[in-house]
Amino acid sequence: EDFLNLIFKAMMKDSLNSSHSVSSAVQSSEQIEEMFDALSYIKGASLLLMLKHYLTKDVFQAGIEVYLHNHNYRTAQSDDLWDSMNEITNGTLDVKKMMKTWIVHKGFPLVTVVRKGKIISVQQEKFLYRVEPENWTSDASYLWHIPLTYITNRCNFTHCTSAYLLDQKSG
Repeated sequence: EDFLNLIFKAMMKDSLNSSHSVSSAVQSSEQIEEMFDALSYIKGASLLLMLKHYLTKDVFQAGIEVYLHNHNYRTAQSDDLWDSMNEITNGTLDVKKMMKTWIVHKGFPLVTVVRKGKIISVQQEKFLYRVEPENWTSDASYLWHIPLTYITNRCNFTHCTSAYLLDQKSG
């Protein structure tokens, strides 16, 4: 419950146009200090949980083990973690490409799901809680690679979760 409260606080901050991305190039030590705030840590943790759920616990753990083995006693960058995950997925999913959309973009998407008969359509757009005129920038081109999981009525709710990667504005 405490973690959920932290996530919702971070999402509130991240839903403002004045938010910042989890990862970005820095030019000074002051910029480094600005980047390491609650938003970066909580959003980062949430993104790792999202990835773990999408890849499955075993695949995610194997990717972490490869990452720790390949980079023990050395410095690492975020791409190194995604590359380790790509090693484990054997090219079935470009984890780096997917996760870059989450760590480079500020904010998060609003996913709208519409059902018409047996047809389900999904659409994404950047979610903004409140527009701050002094910090306004157009983020209309933002596109996330959103891992969606779903269950149909053809299963007994055990091991029947299906997955879909929404990597377009709509699908």
